[in-house]
Amino acid sequence: MENKLNIAILTGGNVAERGISLKSAKTIEKHLNKEKYNSLIIELNGADFMEQSTGIVLDKNDFSLSKGEERITFNAVFLILHGHPAEDGSIQGYFELLGIPCTGCNHFVSALTFNKQATKDFLRPHGIPMADSRLLKKGRDIDWKDLATMGYPLFVKPNKNGSSYGISKVADDSCIQTSIQKAFEFDDEVIVEQFMDGREFSNGVFRQGNQVIVLPITEIVSKNEFFDYQAKYENESEEITPAVLTYMQTQRCQNQSRLLYELLNCKGMVRFDYIFSNNRFRLLEANTIPGWSEQSIFPQQVIAHGMTLTDCLDAIVEEALER
Repeated sequence: MENKLNIAILTGGNVAERGISLKSAKTIEKHLNKEKYNSLIIELNGADFMEQSTGIVLDKNDFSLSKGEERITFNAVFLILHGHPAEDGSIQGYFELLGIPCTGCNHFVSALTFNKQATKDFLRPHGIPMADSRLLKKGRDIDWKDLATMGYPLFVKPNKNGSSYGISKVADDSCIQTSIQKAFEFDDEVIVEQFMDGREFSNGVFRQGNQVIVLPITEIVSKNEFFDYQAKYENESEEITPAVLTYMQTQRCQNQSRLLYELLNCKGMVRFDYIFSNNRFRLLEANTIPGWSEQSIFPQQVIAHGMTLTDCLDAIVEEALER
């Protein structure tokens, strides 16, 4: 018992994706190796960290938990907070100051990939296929003629948000203003992106020791017009893993995912989402804290790879501990 490491599974948060984060934490707790780790689910509620089962608030000075005479400290934090403050890199700085390792990307890579337009700007010199886009900022004038040059339909979405909250597909200029206002409810920056007509795919990557593991690809066939929140989390999509692609197409997608993982200097688990259009896998976004609920894509891909969820989680935690 004494040799087990204490792992905090950090979940919750004060964002729209809180419910997904809580589900993911339960799955991780269920599959984390109980012979190696003592795990506790810690919720971020407001500005407090709270142990889920008891409601005890942790000491933010050292991220410790006091239970009567016992004081529990943690060897590592498994970050499964979606959105702010983990996917944008904010909370990683706090744990770096405390010297507690976290799973996943560091604060800089997390902040970069959470910003869809900044990621595009960073990757453009490397020839990664992506849709044309424009960045809008709240309170600034909008050049409507410039947006129209991309042609309709267009996608409008928050620049720094996940799980397809606030996203709209705009067929013509009659509803673009309403769609932009909707997206501004979730972020102070909005990205307007050229529509790419094609099939949607997702590909997970993680490290196991020194090896980068690129998982089988998933095709997402949404029952809705696009892969929105309902399609992702309310069973309104069909997810086919492994995706039905030719050998060459599979290799091209997986090689691109590996390249992106390395170009962005990613750590831990990352999922890259694509539209396959004109025989190219065009990047939609990089998700540095993909969901781990029972229906999430990343766990599906791990199983399709022939690996247990426990072994995958082991690799993710071990990588964090080795940094």
